[in-house]
Amino acid sequence: MHYIVVDLGFGDCGKGTTVDYLCATRDVDTVVRFNGGAQAAHTVVLADGRQHTFAQFGSGSLRPGVRTHLSRFMVVDPLALVTEACALVSLGVADIWQRLSVDRSALIATPYHRAANRSAELARGADRHGSCGMGVGATMEYALRYPDDAPRVGDCADERVLRAKLARLRDRLGVGGPPVEACLPAFSGFAAAVTMVDGFRPAGPCVFEGAQGVLLDEWHGFHPYTTWSTTTFANAFSLLPDAPVFRLGVLRTVTTRHGAGPLPTGDIAGMGDPNNPANDWQGPFRVGYFDAPLHRYALEAAGGVDGLVLTHLDLDVGRYCPDYRDSSFLRVGEPGDLDRQAAMTRALLAAEPVYAPVTDWVRTVEESLGAEVVLESWGPTAQDKKPSGRLTA
Repeated sequence: MHYIVVDLGFGDCGKGTTVDYLCATRDVDTVVRFNGGAQAAHTVVLADGRQHTFAQFGSGSLRPGVRTHLSRFMVVDPLALVTEACALVSLGVADIWQRLSVDRSALIATPYHRAANRSAELARGADRHGSCGMGVGATMEYALRYPDDAPRVGDCADERVLRAKLARLRDRLGVGGPPVEACLPAFSGFAAAVTMVDGFRPAGPCVFEGAQGVLLDEWHGFHPYTTWSTTTFANAFSLLPDAPVFRLGVLRTVTTRHGAGPLPTGDIAGMGDPNNPANDWQGPFRVGYFDAPLHRYALEAAGGVDGLVLTHLDLDVGRYCPDYRDSSFLRVGEPGDLDRQAAMTRALLAAEPVYAPVTDWVRTVEESLGAEVVLESWGPTAQDKKPSGRLTA
């Protein structure tokens, strides 16, 4: 049995702690990252006090023997990966590099992509889209424009090819950055440290760990406040066709958003998150009341789930939004129609939430969304999780 973990909000719902729980309680061989890049921030806390915010390594890496695979859908940042590996080694994960495999065809993010990403976001002024400033969007955009010249993981093992691609990339983006020759040793070192593979062949049960949230999806999110990534279950299914899987959708008892874009039920005064501080690129972390119509939309866009994970049950929040005065505009359309998504964004910005009290969160969420809560989270560690339904097909 394989698990796919997807966020049914705007991100930050608790994917990392869910993945860690599955790795702690089930026989998991590998955590597979199937979208996004180094912008992920999935915080895991162990009962012994160790804590790490995962970006590229799988969130089960603090569990002995659990491997990570970075799939072809990932935007891999080799420089950030080295920094993260050093942090994990300091936490006692001495074999972190031996437990990592990376698809050769995965795109790589470079200092030039990061500079282009930040330059574009700054140019938007007050109309920022909410970028993390890590270069993921710029990497995807460049690959779409110049598919044959886009640097990939496999290129890091061939200095001649990588040098030529980085030089063209630096010239085309025109944002400056370090000389190409200064970058080459770091990428060559990355190539020597990792196991590169062609495609993905699971050796045992896997947890597929998503990044960001369905409400930020490149095709179903609220344009232009979206990511350059497919955040639904689709990529995971394409990596593991015809295999038995259990689809988990993760939600908080509040609806949150880090950065720009609509949040109809925000902001709850005085409620923040120490794991999601404000930063120069995303801006403030915003917390609103649980937004059932938005999460119903996410469920439809994702194609449904086999079970829900409900996190942050330890928060003291006594009401939620069962609907808007008019939510008829929330309809999932065909992928690719960004004009339609932008029109839906404008309608969402004008939405008027209706509120109701909550006394039983699990029952309220199940009745509002028409899906079963199979795992309750009452705190940050695996020991704070309580199964409340079936976690197998």
